Amino acid sequence: MSELIISFLTLTILEIVLGIDNIVFISLLVDKLPKEEQRKARFIGLSAAMFVRILLLLGISFVMGLTAPIIEIGAEEISGRDLILIIGGLFLLYKSVSEIHERFDSSKHDHSISPRRVSFASIITQIVLLDIVFSLDSVITAIGMSQEIAIMVGAVVVAVIFMMIFSKKISIFIAKHHSIKILALAFLVMIGVLLIAEGFDQHIPKGYIYFAMAFSIGVEMINIKLDQRYGFVAPEPKD
Repeated sequence: MSELIISFLTLTILEIVLGIDNIVFISLLVDKLPKEEQRKARFIGLSAAMFVRILLLLGISFVMGLTAPIIEIGAEEISGRDLILIIGGLFLLYKSVSEIHERFDSSKHDHSISPRRVSFASIITQIVLLDIVFSLDSVITAIGMSQEIAIMVGAVVVAVIFMMIFSKKISIFIAKHHSIKILALAFLVMIGVLLIAEGFDQHIPKGYIYFAMAFSIGVEMINIKLDQRYGFVAPEPKD
């Protein structure tokens, strides 16, 4: 019994850690919607992430079958899982770089002009598509750590509920601080590169990625605190 509890708690923590990428992506997309639609979009996005994970867990034979090679590129064998990771990584790279470019481009225009409205359906569609990509690692990790379906499903449900509780606070924090928003987009670029590398069987320990993220956020939090305390303002450029 104690082994089952330890397995459940460990898997839940891992699912939460693996879900951080998902929360950041959802937060950035939801920020484009009107305030009254953001809560609904976050709920639908995270609910979709939970159901995708559970469906994949229930179809374990399908998930494990994704690791079988389906095509060859040179000497590299590409499985279904690899293909999904590569396509997902490319989409994440495109989306993140586009967002960064859009923010630089918008800074050149009058901020009184209201931003282009994005449809609720298009945001949800993008969230669901990336949920599938992010869910693969989560599900394969769960399968590797436990053989009990009930434990795996329970860990996923608890992790998603945890993410639902804190997703609004994360979204508000990212929306409030523009530097954090750019940092989050940079993280997604890094994650996109990581997914593509994983798709080509170039395994990069995720601990390095999460340490880099935590370190960068720590430095940025110090900057934010200093700005709030001393009111630092960038000096005017000299002619």
